[in-house]
Amino acid sequence: MHLDWLAWWQTWSSPVAIWWCCLTIVSTLNIVLWFKLVAVWSRSGARSPADMPAGVSTGILAIEPLLLLAAIYVFGCAFRSVLPRADVQRICLFDTWLSSVMLGRTVATVAELCFAAQWAIVLRELGRISHSDATKNIAGAVVPLIVLAEGCSWFAVISTDFLGNVLENSIWAVAFALIGVALMRLLFSFRGPARIAIAGAAMGVACYVLFMATVDVPMYLARWHADLESGKPLLGLFAGLHDLATRWVVTHRFAPWHNEIPWMSLYFSVAVWMSLVLGSFGLIRHLAPRYRVRRPLVKATRRPVPIPIRSSEPRF
Repeated sequence: MHLDWLAWWQTWSSPVAIWWCCLTIVSTLNIVLWFKLVAVWSRSGARSPADMPAGVSTGILAIEPLLLLAAIYVFGCAFRSVLPRADVQRICLFDTWLSSVMLGRTVATVAELCFAAQWAIVLRELGRISHSDATKNIAGAVVPLIVLAEGCSWFAVISTDFLGNVLENSIWAVAFALIGVALMRLLFSFRGPARIAIAGAAMGVACYVLFMATVDVPMYLARWHADLESGKPLLGLFAGLHDLATRWVVTHRFAPWHNEIPWMSLYFSVAVWMSLVLGSFGLIRHLAPRYRVRRPLVKATRRPVPIPIRSSEPRF
């Protein structure tokens, strides 16, 4: 009995166990924050039929669309925090069918597309308010880029080829670099609190792109090169689908997880907070136009127009 208790304590006092507890706590707080935003939305009166777009029914669908998209991302990330897994390696913390890569990757795909849609909606709205065609064009490119990234991710988890992860995370970095360009364009179109919020978002996006370029993408690139050198066999389509649906390896050791902990920690905390911020944009959308910078009109001036005068005297 004493040995069983000691083994339990050694397992759950390990760095991986502490990390998992932190993820679970943060995810719980994120869910609470989402419900707080919904409560604010309900009290704002924006759910009244007069304020709702035509064709939108009452009930859960009457919630601000950005909040609904945030819900999918928040709850999806919470699910992946409670049951973390590394997809290509097929490792997880708990021996349950809920830890299958097939389920986890499906949840991640839906959640990440919703996150991309949030960015697209907010950028398009800010571009409309500021009359910025460049911002609206970037907003239209965000979701297609992330769809492409998700395809690369599925290629990676099915084949166990880390090249798919290299491409996936490179596309994410490109997408957010474009978002950063859009935010910098918007920075000078707004003033006051709106400018401060946009500047903060731009700094966060810059940090994300830097992390992807210096940590995440190089990590997957190194794994891909190591697999090439070792001659690791890759899985075909049907074998890969069967493998990711039926095989998961439970491990609580720190070594297999130490490279996953940094990006997962940031993903399930900071990225979720950004989704919540984007979700709250619907609550203050009506305030954004008042902070738009009004360009001074160019006043028309009357300038004398020289009129050539021809002499009537004959020329010799």
